[in-house]
Amino acid sequence: MSIEIIRTHLEQAGFPQVPAMFAALALAFWLMRPADRSTLYHTVIFYVVALCGQVITAMLIELDIGLAGDVMREAFVIMTGIAVIRLWGVSLFRMFLPALRLQPPRILEDVLVIVAYAAWGMVRLRYAGLDLSQIVTTSAVITAVIAFSMQDTLGNILGGLAIQLDGSLEVGDWVRVDDVTGRVSDIRWRSVSIETNNWETVVVPNGQLMKSKFVVLAQRGGRRVTARRWVWFDVDYSAPPSRVVAEVQEALARSTIANMAAEPAPQCVLMALEAGRARYAVRYWLTDLARDDATDSEVRVHLVAGLQRAGLGIAAPQYSVHMLKESEKQLQADQLHEMTDRLKALRHVDIFAHLQEDELQRVAERLVFTPFAPGDVMTRQGAEAHWLYLLVEGEAQVVFEDAAGQHPVSRLHEGTVFGERGMMFGEHRSATVTAVRDVKCYRLDRKSFEDIIRSRPSMAEDISRILAIRELELKNLRQNLDAEAHAAELTRRRGEILGRIRDFFSLR
Repeated sequence: MSIEIIRTHLEQAGFPQVPAMFAALALAFWLMRPADRSTLYHTVIFYVVALCGQVITAMLIELDIGLAGDVMREAFVIMTGIAVIRLWGVSLFRMFLPALRLQPPRILEDVLVIVAYAAWGMVRLRYAGLDLSQIVTTSAVITAVIAFSMQDTLGNILGGLAIQLDGSLEVGDWVRVDDVTGRVSDIRWRSVSIETNNWETVVVPNGQLMKSKFVVLAQRGGRRVTARRWVWFDVDYSAPPSRVVAEVQEALARSTIANMAAEPAPQCVLMALEAGRARYAVRYWLTDLARDDATDSEVRVHLVAGLQRAGLGIAAPQYSVHMLKESEKQLQADQLHEMTDRLKALRHVDIFAHLQEDELQRVAERLVFTPFAPGDVMTRQGAEAHWLYLLVEGEAQVVFEDAAGQHPVSRLHEGTVFGERGMMFGEHRSATVTAVRDVKCYRLDRKSFEDIIRSRPSMAEDISRILAIRELELKNLRQNLDAEAHAAELTRRRGEILGRIRDFFSLR
């Protein structure tokens, strides 16, 4: 076998210039595009196989195997050209053009590479001695059959081109196609890839998108906006709709919910009047569509807490069966359990520690259950005070606000009472209290508190001590008092507050 003849065959195939060029381009792509190394890996393997095939074919041709050798050689040459075209295509669209700050659509890469494949195939057929003009003029029937059999593929290609040209869909858009909702991650010549919040990738053929409608979420007038979400709930007819709407909107306005836009503000609307219940919906605007379910859940948490604070509740399902006798027993049991919880909580509160059992019972009967969800503002600095709060479960943060910002003062835990100053003097709230975790509270209105303190005047001394301590904590934060000044100020303020309480309630 002549080495010179094999070398001649390889030189005709572009050896060693083409392999050297291929290796240099592949190395640059490997270094600059780590995310696309899997594509490069398959292209290089394909090229190496084709190149080895050419070497083996050159050896076989020397053995004079006839036409089979020529056919094999031409096949491997075509394969080599396809690998080179593929490498240049991905390098151009994913390395060179992005370096020039150009981001052409991926489908353009696919289409141009396919056209280059076809052109390369025709060139090799022409070199092989085939008359392409005769093929074109005599293969009309074959062309029609091929076109008919590939109509879905052609539809996908044309659909992908149309989507890219009219800009109706872009990578990063959130869309809803039939029952699939997700973010467009890629638009190719055959299909569109959609990533859902369930960590799935749904591949939708371009032809299907062109034949049916799809919804582009959070987009209006060609620009991206927040997406409106609906959270549905039902309330019994006994609750006035105007009050339900006001309570829910206030609860959401007082809450800090991640991914819920402040503007437009969330709305509560009465949507329908159905058998046995009124149907409402909270409409809010979502800033991150990837957090839809989690944000809906947060909205429901604050919604339910707001309704419970207002003494309202979600309507019972229509299929519930109410037995009058059993309901009365259950109601009595629930009331007894609730009263036991209230008495237990009151016994751990300093200002109620000296009350007799019957007096504690009277206080417990006047308490109003008031739950708060994490992030809810329980009282706001500067607001009018009408309630005394008893925290029986959970944790809350006290924050003082001034021109310099917010200053954490203390944490409130189980058994803490707050809101006394407003109850005593009608003053505005001196600090903001926010729920840190789910908080279970009871509140007592001013009239009920007045009846209690008149029946037990000694409570005024306990309350004055608590108020003086809290007031001094705020003052210490502002003025950084030392220990001696702190004690003296505490004694002075306790006396002043006790005098004001006795004057306010006419205690002797």
